[in-house]
Amino acid sequence: MGPGTTWYIAVAAVLFGIGTTGVILRRSPLIVLLSLEIMLNASNLALVGFSRHFGSVDGQIFAICVMAVAAAEVVVGLGLIVAFTRRGMSLDVDTVTELRG
Repeated sequence: MGPGTTWYIAVAAVLFGIGTTGVILRRSPLIVLLSLEIMLNASNLALVGFSRHFGSVDGQIFAICVMAVAAAEVVVGLGLIVAFTRRGMSLDVDTVTELRG
Protein backbone atom coordinates (compact mmCIF):
# COMPACT_ATOMS: atom_id res chain seq x y z
CA MET A 1 0.00 0.00 0.00
CA GLY A 2 1.50 3.29 -1.09
CA PRO A 3 1.07 6.78 0.23
CA GLY A 4 -2.41 8.25 0.27
CA THR A 5 -3.79 11.16 -1.65
CA THR A 6 -3.08 13.48 1.26
CA TRP A 7 0.66 12.94 0.88
CA TYR A 8 0.55 13.64 -2.85
CA ILE A 9 -1.34 16.89 -2.28
CA ALA A 10 0.94 17.92 0.60
CA VAL A 11 4.09 17.39 -1.49
CA ALA A 12 2.46 19.21 -4.43
CA ALA A 13 1.59 22.16 -2.16
CA VAL A 14 5.16 22.35 -0.84
CA LEU A 15 6.59 22.22 -4.36
CA PHE A 16 4.15 24.87 -5.56
CA GLY A 17 5.13 27.10 -2.64
CA ILE A 18 8.82 26.70 -3.44
CA GLY A 19 8.16 27.56 -7.08
CA THR A 20 6.08 30.60 -6.15
CA THR A 21 8.82 31.83 -3.86
CA GLY A 22 11.37 31.44 -6.64
CA VAL A 23 9.23 33.39 -9.11
CA ILE A 24 8.60 36.23 -6.66
CA LEU A 25 12.08 36.60 -5.19
CA ARG A 26 14.50 35.87 -8.04
CA ARG A 27 15.46 38.23 -10.85
CA SER A 28 17.28 35.88 -13.19
CA PRO A 29 15.00 34.72 -16.03
CA LEU A 30 16.55 31.25 -15.94
CA ILE A 31 15.69 30.83 -12.25
CA VAL A 32 12.18 32.16 -12.93
CA LEU A 33 11.73 29.55 -15.68
CA LEU A 34 12.97 26.79 -13.38
CA SER A 35 10.58 27.97 -10.67
CA LEU A 36 7.70 27.91 -13.15
CA GLU A 37 8.66 24.35 -14.06
CA ILE A 38 8.54 23.39 -10.38
CA MET A 39 5.07 24.91 -10.13
CA LEU A 40 3.86 23.03 -13.22
CA ASN A 41 5.29 19.76 -11.88
CA ALA A 42 3.50 20.39 -8.58
CA SER A 43 0.21 20.76 -10.44
CA ASN A 44 0.97 17.55 -12.36
CA LEU A 45 1.58 15.73 -9.10
CA ALA A 46 -1.73 16.98 -7.72
CA LEU A 47 -3.54 15.93 -10.91
CA VAL A 48 -2.04 12.45 -10.78
CA GLY A 49 -2.79 12.16 -7.05
CA PHE A 50 -6.44 13.06 -7.55
CA SER A 51 -6.62 10.79 -10.58
CA ARG A 52 -5.36 7.92 -8.47
CA HIS A 53 -7.80 8.79 -5.68
CA PHE A 54 -10.84 8.80 -7.96
CA GLY A 55 -9.70 5.82 -10.04
CA SER A 56 -9.83 7.52 -13.43
CA VAL A 57 -7.18 8.40 -15.98
CA ASP A 58 -8.50 11.90 -16.71
CA GLY A 59 -6.00 13.59 -14.40
CA GLN A 60 -3.10 11.68 -15.93
CA ILE A 61 -4.13 12.65 -19.45
CA PHE A 62 -4.42 16.29 -18.41
CA ALA A 63 -0.99 16.06 -16.75
CA ILE A 64 0.50 14.93 -20.07
CA CYS A 65 -1.08 17.98 -21.72
CA VAL A 66 0.44 20.22 -19.03
CA MET A 67 3.85 18.63 -19.73
CA ALA A 68 3.51 19.55 -23.41
CA VAL A 69 2.69 23.16 -22.50
CA ALA A 70 5.65 23.21 -20.09
CA ALA A 71 7.99 22.00 -22.83
CA ALA A 72 6.77 24.76 -25.16
CA GLU A 73 7.22 27.32 -22.38
CA VAL A 74 10.82 26.23 -21.85
CA VAL A 75 11.62 26.47 -25.56
CA VAL A 76 10.23 30.00 -25.85
CA GLY A 77 11.82 31.13 -22.58
CA LEU A 78 15.26 29.80 -23.41
CA GLY A 79 15.01 31.33 -26.88
CA LEU A 80 14.33 34.71 -25.30
CA ILE A 81 17.25 34.32 -22.91
CA VAL A 82 19.60 33.46 -25.79
CA ALA A 83 18.31 36.44 -27.80
CA PHE A 84 18.84 38.79 -24.85
CA THR A 85 22.35 37.48 -24.31
CA ARG A 86 23.32 37.85 -27.98
CA ARG A 87 22.11 41.46 -28.07
CA GLY A 88 23.97 42.29 -24.86
CA MET A 89 20.75 43.17 -23.04
CA SER A 90 20.38 42.89 -19.29
CA LEU A 91 19.09 39.57 -18.01
CA ASP A 92 17.36 41.19 -15.03
CA VAL A 93 13.64 40.48 -15.09
CA ASP A 94 12.78 43.84 -13.53
CA THR A 95 14.67 45.90 -16.14
CA VAL A 96 13.17 44.21 -19.20
CA THR A 97 10.00 46.18 -19.90
CA GLU A 98 9.35 45.52 -23.58
CA LEU A 99 10.59 43.42 -26.43
CA ARG A 100 11.94 45.35 -29.38
CA GLY A 101 12.30 43.88 -32.84
